[in-house]
Amino acid sequence: MIRTAEYLFAKEPHWAECFGTASFLPTTRQEMDLLGWDSCDVIIVSGDAYIDHPSFGMAVMGRALEAQGFRVGIISQPDWQSTDDFAALGKPNLYFGITAGNMDSMINRYTADLKVRHDDAYTIDGAEGKRPDRAVIVYSQRCRELYHEVPIVIGGIEASLRRIAQYDYWSNKVRRSVLIDSGADILLYGNAERAIVDVTHALAEGVDIKDITDLRGTVVLRDVLPSGYIEIDSSRIDWSSNVEELPNPYQYIEDKEKCASSKVESGEIETVPIRIIPEPLKGKQRLDKDSTYIRLPSFEKVSKDSALYAHASRVLHLESNPHNAKALVQRHGTKEIWANPPPIPLTTKEMDAVFGLPYQRIPHPSYGSRKIPAYDMIRFSVNIMRGCFGGCTFCSITEHEGRVIQSRSRSSVLKEIEEIRDKVPGFTGMISDLGGPTSNMYHLNCVSDEIQSSCRKLSCVYPVICKNLKTDHSETTQLYREARQIKGVHKIAIASGLRYDLAVEDPEYVKELVTHHVGGYLKIAPEHSEEQTLNKMMKPGMGTYDKFKRMFDKYSKEAGKKQYLIPYFIAAHPGCEDDDMLNLSLWLKKNKFRVDQVQTFYPSPMSLATAMYHSGRNPLKKVTYKSEKLYVPREYEQRRSQKALLRYHDEDNWDRLRTVLTDMGRDDLIGTADWQLVPAAEKKNGYKYVQKSKLTEKASVAAKASAGSQSENQAAKSKVKGAGGKVIARAAAAASARKKSSPKKSTRKKSIKRS
Repeated sequence: MIRTAEYLFAKEPHWAECFGTASFLPTTRQEMDLLGWDSCDVIIVSGDAYIDHPSFGMAVMGRALEAQGFRVGIISQPDWQSTDDFAALGKPNLYFGITAGNMDSMINRYTADLKVRHDDAYTIDGAEGKRPDRAVIVYSQRCRELYHEVPIVIGGIEASLRRIAQYDYWSNKVRRSVLIDSGADILLYGNAERAIVDVTHALAEGVDIKDITDLRGTVVLRDVLPSGYIEIDSSRIDWSSNVEELPNPYQYIEDKEKCASSKVESGEIETVPIRIIPEPLKGKQRLDKDSTYIRLPSFEKVSKDSALYAHASRVLHLESNPHNAKALVQRHGTKEIWANPPPIPLTTKEMDAVFGLPYQRIPHPSYGSRKIPAYDMIRFSVNIMRGCFGGCTFCSITEHEGRVIQSRSRSSVLKEIEEIRDKVPGFTGMISDLGGPTSNMYHLNCVSDEIQSSCRKLSCVYPVICKNLKTDHSETTQLYREARQIKGVHKIAIASGLRYDLAVEDPEYVKELVTHHVGGYLKIAPEHSEEQTLNKMMKPGMGTYDKFKRMFDKYSKEAGKKQYLIPYFIAAHPGCEDDDMLNLSLWLKKNKFRVDQVQTFYPSPMSLATAMYHSGRNPLKKVTYKSEKLYVPREYEQRRSQKALLRYHDEDNWDRLRTVLTDMGRDDLIGTADWQLVPAAEKKNGYKYVQKSKLTEKASVAAKASAGSQSENQAAKSKVKGAGGKVIARAAAAASARKKSSPKKSTRKKSIKRS
C-alpha cells in the first residue's frame, strides 16, 4: 500500500511563534536583539554563505522550522579553528543542526583528479578555503566541544551520502558512518522537512533525543536492537546449498522470550531478533515491512571485502522505495547503525507550502554587493520538482532525494515567477530555468499506487521505459505556456538536464521546448556511445539520442531557428574499456563534435558506480565472489588519457593520443584524413611539429581498410585486455615523460616559426 504521513504543517506551533517572521534568520546577537529574542531554539551551522532562497538547504530548513513556531539562527561558514564563531548566537535551547551545505565538502574542494579547486561557488566572491574538509564532522566536533550537553542533528547531502559505511575516494578506503565519526546524536537523510519537524517538536516537548529512534528518514546509533523484529540476514553473499536446513539459533520459545526480555531491560543481554531469515530465502517469506529489518555486512567486513561492499550497496539501493523499504542495520564495532526507511515524499500541497515560505530570495544583507557565484546562477530560476527515477549509477540524486517525483502545482510555480519579477534585483524578464534534478519529470509518476507500493526497480527508464510510468508531458507543456504569458517575462530558458529518452515519448513537448525555450543551445547528457559502458551507467543507447536529434532538428527548422545540441560525456567510468573510449572518440569525430564540457568519473559516496569502482563488481546484478569482474580505469594517467580521447581536437592532447593509439595497435587513426583522429608528427631540427602532408593514396586506402576491419578492431581489443587493460596508462606515462623532456610549448612554436 502507498504510505502516507501527517500533513507537514499540521502540528500545533511552538509557543515562540508569537515573535513572528524574521526578515532574515539572525546571524548575530545584534540581529537576535532586534527580533526580541533572548535565545535560539535551533542553530543551523552551514558550510555555505547564507542565501535566503528555496534552492539552499539552510534556508529551507530554517524557514520550515520558523513556520512551526521555532526561533532559528544561522551560523554561516564559521572559522572552525576555534569555537568562537560557534558561540556567536549563544547556546540553543534544543539542538545544533549541522550541514556541510548544498555540496559535499570534499567534492566541493577537490576535482576528480584529486586536485584542489581554487574557487567555491557557495562563498562570497567564490573564495576558497571557507569550509573544512569533512565539514559535518568538524562542525559537530566544535559544537560538542563548546556545549557538550546540547544535542547535535546532522543532515544535508554530505551526511545523507555517508549514512552507512561508504567508500571514500579521497582516502581510498571505506569509512565508518558519519554518524559515528561526527559524534552526532541523529542523522537526517534526504529532503528532511518531515524528519526535522518531528525531531524538533519532540525535543520541544521534552523527549530525550536518545529516545527518538523510529522516525523515517533518520539514522541512529543503537546499543541494543528493538525486540519483536524479524531479521533478514544479508551479511553474506555466498550461502550453502542446503541453507533451508540450517537451524535458527535465535528462535525463541514463548516461555523463554519473556525471560530474555527482562534480561534485556536489565542490560544483561542484547536483544536478538525473534527470527532470522537467510537472505536467499527472503523471497519465500511474507513479512511485515514494519517489523522486519535487513542486516548488512558490518563495517569491519565491508572495509576489508570489496565484494561484500558491493553487495551492501546493492541492498541499500533496492531498499529505497519509501512505500516498501525496510530498516537497515549495520554493525560498527560494538554499535549498531540503524537506518530507518526513507521519508514519505511530500505531497503537492506540502511542496507548495515549503516553496511558499517567506524567503527574501537574496543573500544576507551583511554581504553587501559582493557576489556569490551559486546565487548568481540560480537567482532567476525556479525549482518545480524533486527526485529522479532515472537511477543513473554515477549520480547521487537518487540516494539523496529518492526516486519518487515530488512536484509543485502550476499556480505555485507561476506565483514564484511573479515574485522573482517583483522582488529580485536585476531581473530583466529572463527566467533562466524551470526545472530541478531534471527538466522533464514534472508530475511524472507511476500509473498505479498499488504497483508503485511494491516496485523495487532501480530505474523506471532502464533498460526500457516502464510500461507503468506516465510519460505524458502535458503538465510541463502547459506550465511553459502559462509561464510565458506572465506580464514582464520575455523569455524562459530550460537549463536543467533533459531526459531525452522520456522527451521523445511526447513530440508535442519537444516541439514546445525547441520552439520557445532553447536559446540556440540545448545541453543533454548521452554520457557515452558504447552499449557496454552505457549498461553500467543505466543510460539509454544512442538510438534514442538519434531519435531525439531528428526531432530537435525538425522542430528547430520549423521554428526558423539554427540551434544545436551540446552533449555531455564521461570518461573513465567503471566498465569503460580503452576500446570503448576510442569508439566514443570516433563517434564524436564522425558527428563533428568538438566537446569542451567533459568530465572524468568522480566516485561520490554511496553511488552504485562508486561500488563498481571500489569493488570491480557490478551491483546491478546479484553479487557473489564468482561475479564477473569489471574493468575499472583507476590509474591517474589512464583517466587523463580517456578524457583526452574525448578532446581529440585539442592540440595539447595530440602527443598523448599518438602514443595511446600506437600502443593500442590503432596507429591507422593517426593522420590528416577526415576519419582519422590526430595528425601525425615528425621531428625537425630537434622540435616537434604537425605533419601537414597527406598520406599517399595507397596508404590511405590501406588505413581505411584497417580501420573498417572488424577482425583488426577485435585484435586490438584483445591486445588491450591481454595487457590487463593498462595500455592507455603505459602510453600516457610514456607521453608524459616525453613531454617533460621536450622544450616548452611557447619556445617550440617560436622555433618552428623561425625555421
